[in-house]
Amino acid sequence: MTDQTELDDVAVEDLAETEAAQGTAEAEETEEGADEAAAPKRKAASDADLFRQSEIAADYIEGLLDILDADGDIDELVSGGRPVVEVVGSRLQSLVGPRGATLEALQELTRLAIFKQTGEPSRLLLDVGGYRDQRRKELGALAKNAVEKVKQHGEAVKLEPMSAFERKCVHDVVNAAAGVQSESEGVEPNRRIVVRPA
Repeated sequence: MTDQTELDDVAVEDLAETEAAQGTAEAEETEEGADEAAAPKRKAASDADLFRQSEIAADYIEGLLDILDADGDIDELVSGGRPVVEVVGSRLQSLVGPRGATLEALQELTRLAIFKQTGEPSRLLLDVGGYRDQRRKELGALAKNAVEKVKQHGEAVKLEPMSAFERKCVHDVVNAAAGVQSESEGVEPNRRIVVRPA
C-alpha cells in the first residue's frame, strides 16, 4: 500500500532523531509525580513558544493527513502550560489505533518534528477524535474503583500497564483522594500504577 510505505518512510526519518529527544520521556515521568529534582533543568517556554510548537505540530499532522487522504479539522492551542493539537473529523479511528497505541506513536513522531525545528524537547499533547477526553473519563472511573478497593481491603491494587498519559490521569485522581497514594513501577511498555494505603 503506497500510503503505508510513505508513512513508514516518514516514521523512519523521524525515528532516527529519537536519541536527541530523550528529554521528552523524562518530562513525562516528571508529570506523573516522579521527583522533580531528577528531571532535566530547562528554561520554561513562553506561551508564544508553546503556541509555535503547536503550529509546527499542526503542520506535521496536516502533512500526514494529506498522505493518508484523510479529512480532519486541526485545532492548535496552549492548555495547562503545554502545546495541544486536536484533530476532529470522521473516519480517524485508524489514527488512534488499539488502546491509543497509534495515537501515542503519532504524538512521539510529532514531538520529534517539533524538536527538529526548535531544538527543544516538547510536551505536546495530541488528541484525535476526542479519544483522550473519553479515555480520561474511563481512567477516572478505574482510579476511583481502585481507591475504593484499597480503602475497603487495606491492600495495594496493581493496575494494567498504561501509557504515560494514562498513568498521569490515574495519578491525578488518586492524589486527590485521602488515605491512598499511587506510584508507577516497571519499565515501558509494561509500566503500571500501584495504588496503596497512604
